[in-house]
Amino acid sequence: MLAPTGQSLLSSPQLANALKEGMLVGTADSPAFQNAPIFLKEALTFPYRYGLDFEAELLRSGGKQKAYAAAFTNPPESTRQIMEPKTYLSGERLEPMRLPDFKEDFKNYDRFDIGAIGEFDVGVLVDQYAGAEASRAIYPHWRGGYYYAVRPKGDPAAPLALLYVSRWSDADSAAHFAAIYAKALATRYKHVREAVQDGGAPLDLPKLETLIGAHTWLTEQGPVVIAVQKETVLITEGLDQPTTERVEQELLGAKVVAAKP
Repeated sequence: MLAPTGQSLLSSPQLANALKEGMLVGTADSPAFQNAPIFLKEALTFPYRYGLDFEAELLRSGGKQKAYAAAFTNPPESTRQIMEPKTYLSGERLEPMRLPDFKEDFKNYDRFDIGAIGEFDVGVLVDQYAGAEASRAIYPHWRGGYYYAVRPKGDPAAPLALLYVSRWSDADSAAHFAAIYAKALATRYKHVREAVQDGGAPLDLPKLETLIGAHTWLTEQGPVVIAVQKETVLITEGLDQPTTERVEQELLGAKVVAAKP
């Protein structure tokens, strides 16, 4: 598109930005896109938003060979490497995350699904519940994540239960993400009540900025546990207490002590 004018992505980045912004908002004749869930919209526009910036950064650092042929020979391995091209150019390799013994720990459950939750997924999740600014601030600190969804064995009609483990660049980022996740509980569930011990006062979720230690909330679909230990955030939703404690012990090394309010 730019070639006939004698311009390029490198010489006229402002034109590329204008093109990108136009693609992201859709048009008046695309109501299906405008009304789609945020995850679908973000996934559809991902190549135009982050992919275009990724290619531009590769062009600046290594020319056309680096941006095109080399990118197919050595493709990015994660959404993080596309969203943050410098991690791709540096050859960043994230340490594999520790996994529980799914067969033993979840012997009373039937697996529904398992998968990774990458930097893109985190960005969308935080955007939905805390806004775009909070999303841009937290997602670069993602360093790994996965989920495991189950139902009680032999009860296919039961609500899904969830294990979600994420790793962050530092303890502060982990505590910040945990707080965002906790604040979203009031939006995701009809009834949310924190289970406090020793006469402690419940957290003021609307004002929560960081979350450390272990906390449990009771909902209409079962307990939600958020445990933060250093750079790791472990979350269970709807799992029975023995299963949560086994996974917590296995992944975090010890039961996380509940933080005193």
